[in-house]
This record gives sequence, structure tokens and C-alpha cells, in this order.
Amino acid sequence: MIIDSHCHLDYEPMINSLDETVARALKNRVELILTISVKEKSYINIKKIIEKFKCVYGTYGIHPHEAKNHLHIDANDIKEKILSNDKFIGIGETGLDFFYNHSEKNDQIDMFNRHIEAAAMLNKPLIIHSRSAENEMIETMTKAKKRFPDLKFLIHCFTGSKKIAFKMIDLGGYISASGIVTFKKSKELSEIFKQIPNDKILVETDAPYLSPEPLRGKSNEPSFIIHTINYLSKLKKIKTEELEKITSENFNNLFGVR
Repeated sequence: MIIDSHCHLDYEPMINSLDETVARALKNRVELILTISVKEKSYINIKKIIEKFKCVYGTYGIHPHEAKNHLHIDANDIKEKILSNDKFIGIGETGLDFFYNHSEKNDQIDMFNRHIEAAAMLNKPLIIHSRSAENEMIETMTKAKKRFPDLKFLIHCFTGSKKIAFKMIDLGGYISASGIVTFKKSKELSEIFKQIPNDKILVETDAPYLSPEPLRGKSNEPSFIIHTINYLSKLKKIKTEELEKITSENFNNLFGVR
């Protein structure tokens, strides 16, 4: 069993062929898919998708790029959306992205803290996006864990430094590998994942983005995650079936899905 811990089924082209996309995933042993919200408008489509497909679960949250357009949303608004369906199992994706700065830094931090508050209220894990914001991420999450010691979180599509990886693990977080780890230019990232404890790793596609080798350049989908699994199993020198079991157990421990 494989779990795709992060994709966007409400994005094109997958939204136009969901039945076929999910069928291909199941054929490749992907038995659970978590489709991720990035803005308020995602909510309706994601709710329809999780109601239709037994194997698909969802989240609700606002991507840091979208922070400036969602300043009216607070922790209670997030809580209300999450409680609307038992299959909303996480909050996000949220976080900080200072690479593009599509939203002002202070707006991103403020919105991120609203998600943290909602996650603490609901005891649901955060799905965190972090890019070019390592110091601020460490500062924000260190403060958050002091306020909410039981806060659960996942750094999705990890591409950061060894320093932040192990700081997030020290704070109780999980780290997710996307298809980027399979890229030829990702030797440093591969070395970090080689060192990350097995009980802290999840896998994802971030579909329709970031197709793994040897499918790089194509539109990604959950069924392609098998290539990331195969790469990581060789990297960590364990059997593919064992890595599938480990990453699925990690997902279940974090999200409470059995």
C-alpha cells in the first residue's frame, strides 16, 4: 500500500479525468490520496471529490502565495471548513514562501499563525510549505511548539537544508519527499533524505507538478509516486515493500487514518 500524502486533484488536467486518474493510482497500489487546498475556492471542489472517492481525503487551508487575498479568514473559519466533513484530515497547505513573495512577508506569517491556531484547536496536522524562509520557519514553529506542545505537522515537498530538516524533526515534525528527490541535480537533497530517520518520512507527488524521473516533464499524477518510492528504497537500502509500509504507517500515525 502506498499513500500519496500531497496532490491537487482539483487542478487540471486531473480534474478533467478523475475516474481514470484514481483508477490508475489504485492499479499502482496507491490506496489513499490526500488532495490539498491552496485557497478558499478549492474547498467546494475538494469536498465534492472526497465525497465521491472512498480512497481520497482532503485538507483546507490557504497557500502563502494566496495570503494577501484571504486576510478575512481566521482560525474559526478554517475550523468550520474542516469540521464540515470527517474526511478533511489536515490543515493547509500553509506556511511561508519568500522566494516569489506573491504576498507580503507579514501577511504570510500572520496567515500561517492562524492555521497553527486552528490546528491546535482541532488537533489536526498542519501541511507546511516552506521556501526561502528557513530562519523564519524555525522561529515560527519553535514558538508554535512552545504554545502548543502537541501540535502535529508535516513539511511537504521538502527541498531545504539539513539544518532545517533536523530542526523540524526535533520539533516533532515529519518530512515529505516529492519527485524532486529523484532529479539528477538533487544529490544534496538525496543525501539529506538518506539521513532522515525512516519513521519521519512520507512520500508525495504534489501532482500535477514535479513528476519524478523517468517521467520528468510530464503532468504528474498519484500513480507516478511509485518511481519516488523505488528511488528512496534504493537510497535507503531497504525493500520497496518495506518503504511502502513505513511511509504508510507514518501517514497513519500523523493523520489518524486507519
